[in-house]
Amino acid sequence: MKKTPVFLDSLVTDMLRLRAICPFSWRVFQFRPISCEPLIIQMNKCTDEEQIFDFIERNKAILSEKQVGCAFDMLWKLQKQKTSLLKNIEDVRDHPQFLTLRNLATNKFKLMNDDTLVNVLHITQRFAGESHDPLVEALVTEAWKRLERFDIKLLSEFSSCLADQRLYFSPLMGKIADIVHRNLETTQDLRLKSTLLLMSEDLTGEQALAVLRAMEDMESRNSHLIKRVTSVLHKHLDSYKPLELLKITQALTFLRFQRKEFSAKLRELLLSHLKISFIPTEVSFLVYAISLLPSPHLDEVGISRIEAVLPQCDLNNLSSFATSVLRWIQYDHMYLDSITGKQLKLLQKLDHYGRQRLQHSNSLDLLWEELKSVRGNTFPESLLEETIATLQHFVDEINYINVVEIASFISNTDYLSTLLLDRIASVAVQQIEKIHPFTILAIILPFSTLNYDPPQRDEFFGTCVQHLNSYLGILDPLMLVYLGFSLATLQYFPEDLLKSIFNIEFLSRLDSQLEILSSSLSARVQFHLMELNRSICLECPEFQIPWFHDRFCQQYNKGIGVMNGAQQQIYKMLAEVLGGINCVKASVLTPYYHTVDFECILDKRKKPLPYGSHNTALGQLPEMPWEPNTEIVGSRLPPGAERIALEFLDSKSFCRNIPHMKGKFAMKKRHLEILGYRVIQISQFEWNSMALSTKDARMDYLRERIFGEVKS
Repeated sequence: MKKTPVFLDSLVTDMLRLRAICPFSWRVFQFRPISCEPLIIQMNKCTDEEQIFDFIERNKAILSEKQVGCAFDMLWKLQKQKTSLLKNIEDVRDHPQFLTLRNLATNKFKLMNDDTLVNVLHITQRFAGESHDPLVEALVTEAWKRLERFDIKLLSEFSSCLADQRLYFSPLMGKIADIVHRNLETTQDLRLKSTLLLMSEDLTGEQALAVLRAMEDMESRNSHLIKRVTSVLHKHLDSYKPLELLKITQALTFLRFQRKEFSAKLRELLLSHLKISFIPTEVSFLVYAISLLPSPHLDEVGISRIEAVLPQCDLNNLSSFATSVLRWIQYDHMYLDSITGKQLKLLQKLDHYGRQRLQHSNSLDLLWEELKSVRGNTFPESLLEETIATLQHFVDEINYINVVEIASFISNTDYLSTLLLDRIASVAVQQIEKIHPFTILAIILPFSTLNYDPPQRDEFFGTCVQHLNSYLGILDPLMLVYLGFSLATLQYFPEDLLKSIFNIEFLSRLDSQLEILSSSLSARVQFHLMELNRSICLECPEFQIPWFHDRFCQQYNKGIGVMNGAQQQIYKMLAEVLGGINCVKASVLTPYYHTVDFECILDKRKKPLPYGSHNTALGQLPEMPWEPNTEIVGSRLPPGAERIALEFLDSKSFCRNIPHMKGKFAMKKRHLEILGYRVIQISQFEWNSMALSTKDARMDYLRERIFGEVKS
């Protein structure tokens, strides 16, 4: 028998002593196999999930963190190879050995390297069954701790994981943007460490793509940097996979990059991939990428490729195709002044297969697997109607597990279904303790957007706000602003919530966060804060919250006042109806900076009063509010006179399925009435109807709305 080497004998003795003295340390510092390769090679030979699960069951006691990561990777690779019809995510998720794998990951994630950690997070999200998966939360927390050492590529992947959880406004996303921003700024100043190679001609294709996506996230349109990055992209364009080509197309479209030779090469590559692709999801995003380029239409081969995969497409694919074809139709109509029968025929086929899939749905869970990635505002009209009808059919299956996602989908559709909204409110009231408090905004949003009060209005809003009260101090500032604004559109003003927003400490936190957000997101948040501030000043003066947005509004409203052709036509008609151009104002700013399309004043005998020489001429900026911070404007009018606001509302002001005014437009009407206006709202449906197809008919209509005159 061979004698054990002295050094190994000594090592084993020391380890046994350590185990006796520190049993806890022993559990942490376990022996590992000298090489991980044999087990990983075994795993790579598995051809289906059952073989992987058998492998996990046999080896669970000795699997390292690297092998755990490999097992997740293999399971997801097998899913990606399947068509949507053959995917079995739920079966994998519910398998006992998948739970074992999750437990192993929970115990070993701190030992994982950065790449493995983010990859396991990405895959766990794909398999997650709950909105708030504890493993996902643990992985995100660990990644947060390591954030400063992530490279650009890993930051991009991690931010995508956060976006999948809709954490666009989280402090963590802001931190990522800050790191990328610092790196890019340093790059532009040529002071970044050479290891990042961001300005170097030696930048790899992978690094160039990561930088481009970071620029997209930050809305950085630095022309010098874009030129450098795209020159590298152009060199490597042939090596990118179809999905990467889509990401390049989307980013460059967003950054408004235009170069003929680059776009032509990109289009050529996308078409070549399309001609050999037979996977529905791949075909759909290739077609979508082509639709973003100049001259987005497809040739016969492209159309036939779409038609070939339609029977295998899920609702997400069909929605993507419809968006692409509609963009194609819009381009042809605008630039070629024609729409081909092939385009319309393809839309009809998409509609047919979409209806077919919806009619064959036999449960909300299966339907939602297809709908959860669909943006409701991209659905064709007829398909959306059928989708809502199908959701209504499964209304009793809406519960605390899926209520947040269903509510988010409805918010994006602009489609008012009182049946679905009543069910969402009912689930929230009855099962609020099972709903994560940070998802309350998503539940309230469709009611705010669509301007709908459920039967148990006060109980519903009260329950939601009460569920949040103990978290107000730690809730993300951006989310709190959006929540306050959403409730304000519904005329619901919880004092505790509002006072937690309008105080120096909170506003300082918000300012700090706004500094690291993209310019457009920062502007949206500031605008919502202004709208909330205005709403409280007008509707809840008893809260004594001061108005502090004068300077912001003056900056924001600098560009208004120039009228388009249709507005000038209406302006001239109103001048004729009211007896002169000096009896009507256009683009008027009210106290608290609402913009009114047209304004006039009638005396107590309903005769128009002239404005004198202070009227706004065509193409000029409007004058500033008559009296800043005035709450009621009627006091400046002669006795018995009334100030009239005429508002012309386009289709975006109404729900998609019925002429029901959306929340923010209803709120504006309330505010104008508080300011002393009689508000006349005219919808484009009415103004452009056959009944008002002549100038005389429109003039009579305006007289009737303003003076109450009915022509005999």
